Amino acid sequence: MKADKYRFDGSRACDLRALSCDGKEDASDKDEILAKTAENLQKMAALQDAFYADGREGLIIVLQALDAAGKDGTVKHVMSGLNPQGVQVTSFKQPTSEELKHDFLWRVNRALPPRGTIAIFNRSYYEDVLVVQVHDLQKSYQMADRVLADSKKTFFKKRYRQIRNYEEYLFDNSYRVVKIFLNISKKEQKKRFLERIDNPAKNWKFSAGDLAERQHFDEYLDTFEEVIDATATPESPWYALPADRKWYTRYLVSEIVLDALQQCSHTYPQLDAAAQAALKDCRTALEAER
Repeated sequence: MKADKYRFDGSRACDLRALSCDGKEDASDKDEILAKTAENLQKMAALQDAFYADGREGLIIVLQALDAAGKDGTVKHVMSGLNPQGVQVTSFKQPTSEELKHDFLWRVNRALPPRGTIAIFNRSYYEDVLVVQVHDLQKSYQMADRVLADSKKTFFKKRYRQIRNYEEYLFDNSYRVVKIFLNISKKEQKKRFLERIDNPAKNWKFSAGDLAERQHFDEYLDTFEEVIDATATPESPWYALPADRKWYTRYLVSEIVLDALQQCSHTYPQLDAAAQAALKDCRTALEAER
C-alpha cells in the first residue's frame, strides 16, 4: 500500500524533513484517490462488523500532529462509515490535577477499549514525551528526587522504554497499536492558521497559544523524530504521513486502518452443534405461528 512508504517499524531512522509533506511525488490522481478512499471505507465497515462480533482483539489508532494538521477532520472523514457502537474516540487534553497525581500512562490505560472495539486516541501518552519534553514540564512534576534527579536525556530515555514496554504489553494482551503522525509543513500550517483567523466559522479553532507553539516548530520536528525512532516496532509501527493535502492524507489513513483490521481477528463466532439445533427449533416454532 502507498502508506508503506511512510512506515517506520524500527528498521530505519526517521527523517521528517526528508519526507514529503504533500505526497505529490506519489503521482496520485485526486478523483482516483477519492474513489479508492470510498472503497476502503466500505471494506473497513464490513471488517469492523466481524471484528466487533469476534471480540478477541482490540485496535488502537494513535493520532499525533502539530497544530492544524487535521487530526479532527481525519477522525471525522475516515471513521464516518464505521458503526459508532464499536468506535471509541478519546481526545487527550492538558492533564487535570487528578491525572497529574498518577503515572503518565494512568489516564490512557483507563481509556483502553474492550476487545472488539476500535479506539481513536486524538493525542495520547505521547504528549508526555513531546510537549513535556519541548517545554521541560517534567521539572514541575510532584515526583521523588530520585526520579527528578535524572538528566533530561535519561528521564525521557526511560519514558521511551516504558512506552515500548507498555505497547508490547498491549500487543501480548491482544491489542494492536498503530501510530500515525500527520506531517504538516510550516507553510501549510501558516495557511491554515490564517484561514482560522479570517473565517468566523473557524475562529474557535485558533488561539494565541497556537502561535506560541509555532515558534517551537523545528524543535517539535526534532523531538518527533527522536520519539518515532525510539518507539517504532514491527508490532506497533509509526506512519509519518504527508498532511498538506487532506484528501490524500485521509486516503493513506484509510489504507492503514483497513490493513490493521485485516490483520486483526475478524471471524464471526461459530455456534456449536447444540446452539445450531436450538436455532432450528426456534425456526420451526416461528414458522408454525399463525
